[in-house]
Amino acid sequence: MESAEIKASLMHIFGFKHFRSGQLEAIQQLLAGKSTLAIFPTGSGKSLCYQFSATALPHLTLVVSPLLALMQDQLSFLASHNIKAASIDSTASADQTQQVMKDIRAGETKILMVSVERFKNERFRQFIANVPISMLVIDEAHCISEWGHNFRPDYLKLPSYQQQLKIPLVLLLTATATAAVKSDMAEKFNIDNSAIVQTGFYRSNLDLSVVGVTSGEKTSYLIALIKAQQSSARASGIVYVTLQKTAEQVALELARSGLNCSAYHAGLGDDKRKIIQHSFMNSTIDIVVATIAFGMGIDKADVRFVIHYDLPKSIENYSQEIGRAGRDGQQANCYTLANLDNINTLENFVYGDTPALSSIQYLIDDIKHSTENRQWEMQLYSLSLASNIRQLTLKTLLVQLELLGVLTAKYSYFAEFKIKFSSSESALLENFNPQRQVFLRQLFSHINFKRVWGTLNFAALYEQHNIERSKVIATLEYLAEKNLIELQTSQITEVFQVNDAQLQIPDLALRLSEYFNGKERKEIQRIQALVEFFERDSCLSFNLASYFDDRKVLEHGFEASQGTQNCGHCSACRGQVAKLEYSIVHPWPSTEQLHSYLQGFTATLQGQGISDVSQQLYCRFLAGITLPIFTKIKARKLAGFGSCDKQRYQQILERVADL
Repeated sequence: MESAEIKASLMHIFGFKHFRSGQLEAIQQLLAGKSTLAIFPTGSGKSLCYQFSATALPHLTLVVSPLLALMQDQLSFLASHNIKAASIDSTASADQTQQVMKDIRAGETKILMVSVERFKNERFRQFIANVPISMLVIDEAHCISEWGHNFRPDYLKLPSYQQQLKIPLVLLLTATATAAVKSDMAEKFNIDNSAIVQTGFYRSNLDLSVVGVTSGEKTSYLIALIKAQQSSARASGIVYVTLQKTAEQVALELARSGLNCSAYHAGLGDDKRKIIQHSFMNSTIDIVVATIAFGMGIDKADVRFVIHYDLPKSIENYSQEIGRAGRDGQQANCYTLANLDNINTLENFVYGDTPALSSIQYLIDDIKHSTENRQWEMQLYSLSLASNIRQLTLKTLLVQLELLGVLTAKYSYFAEFKIKFSSSESALLENFNPQRQVFLRQLFSHINFKRVWGTLNFAALYEQHNIERSKVIATLEYLAEKNLIELQTSQITEVFQVNDAQLQIPDLALRLSEYFNGKERKEIQRIQALVEFFERDSCLSFNLASYFDDRKVLEHGFEASQGTQNCGHCSACRGQVAKLEYSIVHPWPSTEQLHSYLQGFTATLQGQGISDVSQQLYCRFLAGITLPIFTKIKARKLAGFGSCDKQRYQQILERVADL
């Protein structure tokens, strides 16, 4: 398509007169069959690149998106422009999913949105493998990079999914990519440097301020700040906090001062969160006090202020969160109320993700002892609990074992298939010819019914009739699609092929432990880089642009004629340099108390048959860091759990070592 034709289609389909920066270039590359990496600032129209391209491509566009709310917003937008799109997700009923699959098979659907976890579903993989796909789109593509701030191990498998499904075209979308992350993403999908479209990162309408505020003054300062923002008119804004309980407390204080606000966090029910989000989007709520659970998919144009009540998790998070302000191009203010009082909370998120050496060794031993015919099976939840490794960390560990050649992911399946007849077995069989009835009777004879629902025994069915699992699943899907049965699946089990030689790598557990310790150091350094960024005496906007490798600003400055490196609208440019300090000194429990707490904790572990307790485990108990073993023993009810949660992890570790 020529530029003029593309622009005409833009107006006809979407009602837009002009493309935003970078959109036309990305679309032209895609329609020319060139895989593309698009790096645009938050709120600058990344999604249109795939939405427009999908309408011109012959087959399905498959979009991998990390958040359900993001999918729903995109689907609403597409529906409003008469573009047939759908999602397959955990909220859909069986009937809804069957209808989506039917429409895709019929070629009626142009765009399908799924989470990366959907690829673990054998029913989905069997379905999508038989659907012609023109393009794979990966939203928030920085999740694929271990150099990124939001690495998700399942994303590492997307290049192999692309190859398996023979998808010719890929579009990667992100707003936050350092030079290392950019290179990593492009390399994983063989995207040429010439196919990277990166628009300017800098937003001239955002005023950035870092203010050193003590914890005791923070709430009153926040209230005064918001009232100043709303002095002339009602203004919408977001206040970001780290913890759910802080969101509730701060929202209560703002409401008491007469401000129209609500708390938002992952601890609220889905319906409650939807109501709050809808109210904010429609301006019936002015202010949302939120954890990072609130953000992705929030495309409200007139957010006039974003305030970080607590330090953000990283420079990347800060950039994403302030990027939700001023999307209408009008002036917006971004404040960070900064001190070091909650630095321990940010660090504890990191330390909780580092598995103990003994936990890694447990996993390796489990692989060695549970492998049959070079295959190892596992269920994530139960293995997480048994090994005392958080589920996300366990996924990362399994991916590392794949990269080392120890494991090869084969497939995953549902350990349990439950079937319910819509009428009766005899009525169902009447729909088929005698030969087909014989096969179905064989299948049904291995369903163990308890009242209405029955569980299928795949092993017995194969042993007696030599019927392959894939054929059985295809049959059940067909029967469900015809509404002759209802089908429920559960207990997803992942199957890996084991390379015995690689499993014997000397000090394998130690090597993996060193990897995670290195990752831990990198994340702690990321937090330190954040503190250093907020304390800089040079332009905040320029330092942000430098961090994200914005060549336009780095090479030309903010004014091409002058080449200045000062934006003129941040606190550093105004000479208001912040100094982050501790404003509260939290007392430690006495040595006697610590002894008592750890003795009680040890006794509880011994009661569970755990005698080898590391200093790290003691430390995490005192810090109140959530771990699978703590859930198992109900550690929150034990005296001393979280008794040192206001202290920094390394200092707790020193105390435990002294004890």
